[in-house]
Amino acid sequence: MPRKVFFDTDPGCDDAVMLAMALGHDAIDVVGLSTVCGNTTIENTTRNAHAILELGGYDVPVARGCGRPLVDDLATAEWIHGENGLRGDLPAVDGETRDVHGADAIVDAAREHGDDLTIAAVGPLPNLAIALAKEPRLPDLVGDIYLMGGAAMTSGNVTPMAEANFHNDPAAASRVLQDAAPKMVGLDVTNRATVSPEFIESFRAAGGVRGTIAEWLDYRPDSGTYPLADAPAIHDAAVVADIVDDSVLGFEEYYLDVDTTGGPCHGAVICDEHGTTDNDPNGRVAVDIDVARYREVLEAGVRAYAAE
Repeated sequence: MPRKVFFDTDPGCDDAVMLAMALGHDAIDVVGLSTVCGNTTIENTTRNAHAILELGGYDVPVARGCGRPLVDDLATAEWIHGENGLRGDLPAVDGETRDVHGADAIVDAAREHGDDLTIAAVGPLPNLAIALAKEPRLPDLVGDIYLMGGAAMTSGNVTPMAEANFHNDPAAASRVLQDAAPKMVGLDVTNRATVSPEFIESFRAAGGVRGTIAEWLDYRPDSGTYPLADAPAIHDAAVVADIVDDSVLGFEEYYLDVDTTGGPCHGAVICDEHGTTDNDPNGRVAVDIDVARYREVLEAGVRAYAAE
């Protein structure tokens, strides 16, 4: 039976690839989306979510969430993801956004589906933080809560210490790590979550929907460096790959928090790797990835999404 998944997302090119592979994969039933500001504004991320659904011919409820971080100023990344936050030839949007806040949509989905539901939060975390404040039982109601964000035992990608999603809203990330008992899928593994250049070029050559997906897959800016030179990492897709096949990622338990002090480590994950505190583990950190299997799961999902 497919796993029911609710996505909290800020599309975004890697979010778009992730959604395409999830929508196309038989192992996943996407029951809803909530949008959040991050890669671009909330107006853009909500429109982009509808466009991704329209492009693949899917009908999934979309709820608009937070348009700014809980505390900090919004910092967007159109210079990476393209004008309006998403590259490629996108369709006009016909989908209707639900008349419910994204945080409430998360709570509603948890109450409806219970432990059959997996929540995958792959952008900044104000929606999920508010959902936890409104329904503290949320982690007990659902089967799993995945986060794409953070850098537990590696360097950051927007500052030397902080990853983009957590740095965008450290207060929300701290609340979620403290209260959600999540599976944190951060740069420790997602820096290796690339796809082959040959796969990208095969989609680019096909044109149409696959040509647009190629733009999402190859979303690197004109300048800048990546941990692997062959292609940019599709960070969010690592979460879906593990939901489909839980052998893709390897996890270890640690005590986790986020620096919210505003200094040079603002937004960085505090991971008690060596057990130097008396705090019990409150989350599981992805520490290893089977890149070959990750690529197989991604390719199968996006091929099905873009089937002729």
